[in-house]
Amino acid sequence: MINKVTLIGNLGRDPEIKHFEGGSSVAKFSLATNENYRDKNGEWKTETEWHDIVAWRHLAERAVKDLHKGSMVYIEGKLTHRKWQDKDGQDRYSTEIVANVLRSLEKREGGPNRGFGENFPSSESAPAHRAEGDSYQQSSKDAPASDNDDLPF
Repeated sequence: MINKVTLIGNLGRDPEIKHFEGGSSVAKFSLATNENYRDKNGEWKTETEWHDIVAWRHLAERAVKDLHKGSMVYIEGKLTHRKWQDKDGQDRYSTEIVANVLRSLEKREGGPNRGFGENFPSSESAPAHRAEGDSYQQSSKDAPASDNDDLPF
């Protein structure tokens, strides 16, 4: 079975981080994605969808350090659902994306735009090199035990 989400969007707010006694940390932020379409009158419309993103451990630290409100970012993760009770005892539900890859798509000062093309050869004779810290991926040792799967590929 597969539970994989891929998003490209802009941060709606700076990531907020919490640190736990055991040394773990979690960062949360919102991400906006847009879809453009023509309505029945032929006018262009933009529909914005908001996503709640959660990043754990090292990925949380890097998100807080390098991402800010308005940043364009590429995210891979899994879709999760949570249920809890609020202070009035009412059941509440949330849907979140637990990120395992974060990649900034922002231009860097004095450098080329580092985004999807970063792994491809440049137009120059030398191959393109990824700058340290451009892409953040949660290692398998950091992944929660529930992320282990038996995919045949």
